[in-house]
Amino acid sequence: MATITAEVKRPKVVSQAEWIAARKEFLAKEKEFTRLRAELSRQRRELPWEKVEKRYEFEGPDGRRTLTDLFGTCSQLAIYHFMLGPGWKEGCPYCSYLADHFDGATIHLAHRDVTLAVVSHAPFAEIAAFKQRMGWRFPWCSSYASDFNYDYQVSLKPEDRGKDKVYYNYAMIESPPDERSGLSVFFKDANGEIFHTYSTYARGLDILIGTYNFLDLVPKGRDEASLKHTMAWVRHHDKYGDGYAVDPNQPYVQPEMAEAKSTGSCCSGEPHD
Repeated sequence: MATITAEVKRPKVVSQAEWIAARKEFLAKEKEFTRLRAELSRQRRELPWEKVEKRYEFEGPDGRRTLTDLFGTCSQLAIYHFMLGPGWKEGCPYCSYLADHFDGATIHLAHRDVTLAVVSHAPFAEIAAFKQRMGWRFPWCSSYASDFNYDYQVSLKPEDRGKDKVYYNYAMIESPPDERSGLSVFFKDANGEIFHTYSTYARGLDILIGTYNFLDLVPKGRDEASLKHTMAWVRHHDKYGDGYAVDPNQPYVQPEMAEAKSTGSCCSGEPHD
């Protein structure tokens, strides 16, 4: 199997006593980071909420479902906005990279009063076919017939087509994709009222990728510095094989349409901060 072959910059080799001393010094920095992250998470939970006034409907395996229905028996709902547009031949490979981590989490989240669901703009039949191919089990619905994706910044509005800049990740950005990734969080109170508590996009999704957390621990790290697009090495999990190779100059190109190849670029070379 071909891999990215960056050279490892070797630090000096030392005795065990020196290694332990260096490790303990760095451990102090790791603990400081852990405390800072915990504090940031506390502040995130104190952000104001907005009431969801609009009625959103989705299509799933059992037909039409409302946003309330997506909560199931839980009071908290996390929705991953998966980039799968109407007519696409397959889902975004990088959203698929994240989604490979979801199935193992759903049972644990459910026992902490959280439902994890996935929503895409494509019609449900197209979602179901791709989900079956990838072997995923997490709940996945279509927002094709509602404004949900438009309201949460993850699909290009028809009136924004052709514009130089559009709104994404709380700013006006250039060259946006038609479909974009993100995560939105909602809370349902005892009266059934729903509140939008948080949304994050682009690099804010890194924390969801367990594979990246493993890579951050090994000597080569993520090994993406030489790539025009940081995730150019990622493939759908059924596309790795003996012919696997990485083109460092490859940008992120939107998946092909089912009948005709798209000419649009899914996103620019580097992720938006």
